[in-house]
Amino acid sequence: MKPFIFDARNGIHIIDLSKTLTQLETACDFLTATVRKGGKVLFVGTKKQAQHAIKEIAKECGQFYVTERWLGGTMTNFNTLKRSIARLKEIEKMEADGSLARYGKQEQAVIRREAARLHKYFDGIREMDRIPAAIFVVDIKREHNAVAEARKLKVPVVAIVDTNCDPDLVDFPIAGNDDAIRSVRLLLATIGQVITQAQAEFESKRARRPVTGEPAPAEAPPAAPAPVEAQPATSAPVETPITEIAPVGAVPPMLP
Repeated sequence: MKPFIFDARNGIHIIDLSKTLTQLETACDFLTATVRKGGKVLFVGTKKQAQHAIKEIAKECGQFYVTERWLGGTMTNFNTLKRSIARLKEIEKMEADGSLARYGKQEQAVIRREAARLHKYFDGIREMDRIPAAIFVVDIKREHNAVAEARKLKVPVVAIVDTNCDPDLVDFPIAGNDDAIRSVRLLLATIGQVITQAQAEFESKRARRPVTGEPAPAEAPPAAPAPVEAQPATSAPVETPITEIAPVGAVPPMLP
């Protein structure tokens, strides 16, 4: 972290904010490009200073979050994670349709405790059906398991890196104080704003895209030929009968 420290006074390191701004812009550009392609971001922060802020920002921009203890294998053992989430949804469905009432009181209590535990750890990632495109971490020293899993799966890591952390462990470090609530909220607000805008652009682009398999509009039938106007019938020329001239002196026939 030495390149990002401006000065040290009385054992307190002062971060160079000009470099923080540059790093923040780089991280925002990366996250914007990722979300525009339809990728999802997983926010990770289990320390008390960051829990509420991460949960709030992640919900606002429609992303996933982990604010309780990071369970080992959340990404590297994703199939097991999906089974746990499916169990949570199953219990919630039982509670909604009343089928849970068929069990005895002790069994209901056990099932509800199981649901409470699953909800505590998996509520923020219950809709995550695949590995996220990137993760955003607050305090990489505390969340070293999450960073290690992301590095193993080659998932890009964006993180707030304090002076006691190694910035080489993440792809897009942001030098900042991860212990101060105001500092964490300021950085999260900026990240959340760019992700929300990128998500809106992706949704708009997807809405304009034609749905695959949709039948093409039927072609209009050919127009019927215009009716031909009937020509007025011309009467045949009337032949004028030629009167036969009787010879001179002939007597005309008498009518009976």
